[in-house]
Amino acid sequence: MNVIKLDHPHPSVEKLIHNIEKVLIGKRSIIEFCVAAILANGHVLLEDVPGVGKTMLVRSLSKSIGAEFKRIQFTPDLLPTDVTGVAIFNQKTMEFEFRPGPIFANVILADEINRTSPKTQSSLLEAMEERSVTIDGHTYQLSSPFFVMATQNPLEYEGTFPLPEAQLDRFLMQLSLGYPTLKEEMEMLTRLSQSNPLETLETVITAEELSDIQKQVATVRVSEGIQEYIVRLCQRTREHHNVYLGVSPRGSLALFRATQALAFVRGRDYVIPDDVKELVPVTFAHRIILKPEARLEGATTERILSAILAETRVPVS
Repeated sequence: MNVIKLDHPHPSVEKLIHNIEKVLIGKRSIIEFCVAAILANGHVLLEDVPGVGKTMLVRSLSKSIGAEFKRIQFTPDLLPTDVTGVAIFNQKTMEFEFRPGPIFANVILADEINRTSPKTQSSLLEAMEERSVTIDGHTYQLSSPFFVMATQNPLEYEGTFPLPEAQLDRFLMQLSLGYPTLKEEMEMLTRLSQSNPLETLETVITAEELSDIQKQVATVRVSEGIQEYIVRLCQRTREHHNVYLGVSPRGSLALFRATQALAFVRGRDYVIPDDVKELVPVTFAHRIILKPEARLEGATTERILSAILAETRVPVS
């Protein structure tokens, strides 16, 4: 594969971002992170209060790509086969036939993922990591591209099942949209007063073109100094006195791929230290578990990551 040469953002990526901005107002950085995640073959966990546009974001993303979109509403009574599919016996052929579940799509919205049981949550593990599903000993490959965006409410805990560390580690990033500003919310009312822009949103990039761009992103250069910077940041999370569980090697690889994708989105064929600094909070925070005594003392993952970034030497090229 030839190494790409960039001096400006890729036209298709710019079209994709601008298209989503027609629906989601004032969230440019979040949109860039989501686009970077899908370009890095990763998944996103959106943790935010209801009504801020989580579903709107993933639906506009799927319509812009022209990909197959499926929504899975996670509830306590949802079964793993409701997600992956099930083999049904056909009395005419006297054989079992596999009927695929909603996981067999390009863009998946796993809505309120923490409302279902750990058994059903685990049905996503193989799909998110290996892009395949195993049913009754048979392995079925998922479509490409494959992107999962899961949502959960951080305020309502009754009747929920917190995601285990293995599940959280499958997400490349954890993001939060937050409330819009006064100006942004006024503009939203104006846009939505006549029609929903999501209904008229057009496809700006095909699934095949997206797969090709994902291959280009993998060629973005990451210097040895920045690679060492990423690893040192990971190691410091494991050594910090307030941290019970630090970032795993999967986390360092996630940050590595995310920096490549963000650099590509910003129109560069090389990664700079600022890319790493910008992505550390969204790629590391959900992978860290603090010690109970540290939480009682008021420590937070955000403060710890900020301190680690301040203490770690930045590479100079």
